[in-house]
Amino acid sequence: MIKTYFYNHSEQKMYHDVDLRTKDSWLRSPEDLLWIDLYDVGNEELQYIAKIFDFHPLAIEDCLHVSPRAKVDNYDDYYFFVFHALRYNEESDNEITTAELNVFLGPNYLVTIHKSPMSTIGRIAAYCHRSSSYLNRGPDYLLYAIVDGVTDEYFPIMDRLSVRIDELEDEIYEHPAEEITEEFLALKRTLILIRRVIMPQKRIFANVNGSYSFDISEENIPFYTDLTDHLERIADSTETYRDLVNGALDTYYTIISAKTTETMRVLTIISTIILPLTFITGLFGMNTFSWLGEGAEPAMLVIAVVVMLAITLGMLYIFKKRKWL
Repeated sequence: MIKTYFYNHSEQKMYHDVDLRTKDSWLRSPEDLLWIDLYDVGNEELQYIAKIFDFHPLAIEDCLHVSPRAKVDNYDDYYFFVFHALRYNEESDNEITTAELNVFLGPNYLVTIHKSPMSTIGRIAAYCHRSSSYLNRGPDYLLYAIVDGVTDEYFPIMDRLSVRIDELEDEIYEHPAEEITEEFLALKRTLILIRRVIMPQKRIFANVNGSYSFDISEENIPFYTDLTDHLERIADSTETYRDLVNGALDTYYTIISAKTTETMRVLTIISTIILPLTFITGLFGMNTFSWLGEGAEPAMLVIAVVVMLAITLGMLYIFKKRKWL
């Protein structure tokens, strides 16, 4: 599916579904803007767009394959971007996945390519049918609006992760080891993926020595400053959550170790108490004292039981006095 949105600056008017074969006539004025959105297209449609705009084959190849990291490539008269949106489903085995967005940014055009639907692009496209406010400030502003919308979708995910970490910290004293460990691992995988998505995108929009990695008009720089601030906040939250998860995991292992030590201590005390009792019963032939004579057996049995009981109570008293119990 290929959708086109054209803003004519001189007429202050929007056009939709324009004929791309006459692209040069549409882009005659540098103040006009053409936005082409390609959704779930194959090689044939991509080659068609590449031929119209003379896109590099390597950039088209990146659009056909999944790129694991965000990036920006500078070609002769346009820039090629790779971004990633996040899809979060807590009930799924892979609770967080990425949706790739490829963007070609030219002097007065923008081409977006994505295989899965994106709510941000759908919202902006629907608004472009009613207004030109997204297209009348240049292609760099339209790029900002799209990326900012994608970035805003990260915040609910981070809020949910914060709640899950708080719940996990409360539950580490209650849940079985296997259940808690799986939750820890799932959270760590999620945070690692978010960090892998955020960090390259943050570098794309970073202001290094007063310059950006691509051309931005002076009036749109404040918007990109705000976008960079959002990405910084998400990156900082990711680092903080990762430290919290690692800290909670260390605490959980400490609790498990303490419980194991307590169990071993109790078992050791039981073994220590049983050991002399086993020795006495073994030495005197279990419960029979017939070797002392028939008359001695009942009395000796009582004496043996009393002695074993006294030893048990005495050992319990010593253990409690030394605070082993």
